[in-house]
Amino acid sequence: MTIRLSYIVSILFSITYLCACDLIEYHPYDVNIDGPTGLTATNCALIERQCAGKDTIRIAHISDTQRFYDETQRIVRDINRRDSIDFVIHTGDQTDFGLAKEYMWMRDILLNLKVPYICAIGNHDCLGTGEAAFRRVYGSDNFSLNASFLHFVSLNTNAYEYDYSKDVPNFSFMKQDAASLPDSVTATVISMHVAPGMFLFNDNVAEYFDQICRSYRGLQMCVCGHDHRFEVLYPFGEDGTPYIQCDDAKSCSYVIYTVTRNNYSYEVVQL
Repeated sequence: MTIRLSYIVSILFSITYLCACDLIEYHPYDVNIDGPTGLTATNCALIERQCAGKDTIRIAHISDTQRFYDETQRIVRDINRRDSIDFVIHTGDQTDFGLAKEYMWMRDILLNLKVPYICAIGNHDCLGTGEAAFRRVYGSDNFSLNASFLHFVSLNTNAYEYDYSKDVPNFSFMKQDAASLPDSVTATVISMHVAPGMFLFNDNVAEYFDQICRSYRGLQMCVCGHDHRFEVLYPFGEDGTPYIQCDDAKSCSYVIYTVTRNNYSYEVVQL
């Protein structure tokens, strides 16, 4: 009996394909997320519950952890040894290329924190399908919470990544949020990745952005990342709102804020 060569080749190809299924990966820019998702809503609720009635809130601030996995683990371990931290904020650029896998790798490191954490979206996090992946893992790119007396806001300010064609910053969200504060709030902190005056911010709207920020009750400071160095910025003059910029994770540095009802202080931690 004669067996056609093409038939043998077809069988061999099928066997090879079936055996190699485990080696096939999805496209790197898919948004198939394994593990926990919707973390922002979960952690905001946890922060509000755990901070209820407090007169002092302590926040650890990290930023720009992209590809710095070992260094981020060191920072997480150091935060965990401190009993006084109420929650952690990340001011963006968890990823370098906006990949779903990068989000999952960094999320799994941050989930080792003993306290809840929340994240702003960074410009690198917006690349490719990164914004969609961010929304899957965390949730909205604009959100707020009330930790006892403290109103905390996180904003997407990466206007350049949208070619200035999207409502970034989202003034409608900000105005509605500022107008709906409960009476218990006496202080506000606003978080973002890029601050006014930085290249990626839309400085055509910077003055209006500052006006809305200052409409928040008891605005104490804004916090940001992006420039990979620690600095206190005053984009609207020395009498304006301070913007505290956190260094990147590569430097094994982060900031701790102690916020009271009418004041704040900060400490830069260098490991």
